[in-house]
Amino acid sequence: MYALVVYDVGQERVTKVLKFLRTHLNWIQNSVFEGELTEAQLVKIRLKLMQIIDEEEDSVIIFT
Repeated sequence: MYALVVYDVGQERVTKVLKFLRTHLNWIQNSVFEGELTEAQLVKIRLKLMQIIDEEEDSVIIFT
C-alpha cells in the first residue's frame, strides 16, 4: 500500500524520527515521507513512532 507520513515533533525528537523514517520511506520534504509499505511494515512504523514521540506534544499523521 502507498503511505504518506507527515509529522510535527519537538526539536529534541526530530532527528530520531527523521532517521527512523528514512530507513523505510522516501524523504519528500522536511516533515513528509512517502512510499510503498506492506501491512506489517506499517504496523512496525506505527509502533516505533509511538515509542519515539511524546503523544501530548507531537503529531504524526499517516495517510494510506
